[in-house]
Amino acid sequence: MHIEHIGYMVSDPPAVAEWYIEHLGFRVRRKLDASPHTRFLADASGRVMIEIYNNPRATVPDYATLDPLVLHLAFTVDDVDAARQRLIEAGATPLGQPETIDTGDRLAMLRDPWGFPIQLCRRAEPMV
Repeated sequence: MHIEHIGYMVSDPPAVAEWYIEHLGFRVRRKLDASPHTRFLADASGRVMIEIYNNPRATVPDYATLDPLVLHLAFTVDDVDAARQRLIEAGATPLGQPETIDTGDRLAMLRDPWGFPIQLCRRAEPMV
């Protein structure tokens, strides 16, 4: 088995998808312009996808109130501090300061403009 995608509900799938495309390097693999306005977005590797949609049968979670330790979308980057600053300038909200933990990994946590937690990682030893 292989993971195809992870999906999450948002209030405005087209706007969220455009921000993720422009600032996080995703590409649209499939989209539906009618309700639920689904966007399947692939990361730069083309092997990982997220589904962003708004299904009226469910309520959009209030991601901004969730502790990012409960749920977050993590990205590997070469320079955590530079990527963090670029995303802040694009409308992301920082959550604390970047830190280097005992393993040597450098991490930073932010929220996208809709409150969904994003983590930036530079692993001392890459895991994928």
